[in-house]
Amino acid sequence: MDCIGIAAGDYRLELAPHRGGSIVAFSWRGQDLLRPAAGDGVLDSSCFPLVPFSNRIAGSRFVFEGREVRLEPNHPAAVGEPVLHGFGWLADWSVAELSPDRAVLVHENAGGAWPWPYRATAGFVLDEGGLLTSLELENLSADPMPAGLGFHPYFPRTGHTLYRGLHRGEWQVGPDCLPRNLDHRDEARDWWNGRPVETREVDTVYTGRDGLLEIEWPERALRTIIDPCGDLAFTTVYVPAGEDFFCVEPVSHATDVFNEPVPENGMRVLQRGERWSVSMRIRAEATG
Repeated sequence: MDCIGIAAGDYRLELAPHRGGSIVAFSWRGQDLLRPAAGDGVLDSSCFPLVPFSNRIAGSRFVFEGREVRLEPNHPAAVGEPVLHGFGWLADWSVAELSPDRAVLVHENAGGAWPWPYRATAGFVLDEGGLLTSLELENLSADPMPAGLGFHPYFPRTGHTLYRGLHRGEWQVGPDCLPRNLDHRDEARDWWNGRPVETREVDTVYTGRDGLLEIEWPERALRTIIDPCGDLAFTTVYVPAGEDFFCVEPVSHATDVFNEPVPENGMRVLQRGERWSVSMRIRAEATG
C-alpha cells in the first residue's frame, strides 16, 4: 500500500489513495482522533469518501426519470448486503496535488451499470485549526444524475466515550438497516441525551442537523469537534456490538434516497457538467 502524509502544527494525517482514497491515520499531539487503520481493507480504514451516494440502496436497484438502474452488491465480506457507500471507496484514486500540508485526490468513473460518468475530487488541508476535508462531484454525463455525498469516519470508542449532536429527526430502521419510520421533532435535540456510546448495536440516520457534532473521551481528556459544511444535514451513526470503534458519518441524504426521491430526504440531481461540493472540518480540544 502506497501512503502519503501531510502535517501542520500538532496534526498529522496519512492517506492511502489506492485504497479508496481513504484516511488511514489522523492524530493530534500524538493522540488518535480517528481509529488507526486496523487492516488492509477499506472498511478497516480511518475514514473514506462516500460518492456518488451514501449507505444502502434497497435491492441494489432504483428507477430514475424512467430508467431502471440495477447495481451489483459491493460489500467485500457480506454478499447479502445490497450495494452501499457508492463506488469511490472501492476505487483507485490518483494524487493530483501534494504539498507538506495539503493533498488532492481524484477518482473518475466511466459509467456502466451506474450509467452516469462522473469525476470525484477529495481535498485534505491541515492547519493549526485541524483538518478540512472536501469532496466534489462533477456529472460528466449528458443526462441528469442522482447524487449523494458524505464522509465515513471511524472513531475510537470505550465504555466512556460520549457523542453529542442536535438533530430534528431519527429514522428507525428494520433488520436490513433500511429506514422504516421517521421520528420527527419540531426542535433539534440530542437523541443520545448524554449517554455513553453503548456496546449494543446501533445503525440509524439522524435528520435536520443543527450545529456541530462532538465526540469526547473523558479518560483521555480529549474532545473532537466535527463541523460538516454544505449540504450535509444528515448524520449516520453506526455502533457495532463488541467493537472498539463507532462511526459518525455526515452525509447529504437519508438511506435509500433514490427509492424515496423527495426533497426532505436530501434528494439531489446534478445536471450535465454540474459540480457539487461538501466539506467537513475536524479539530481537537483538550478537556482537562
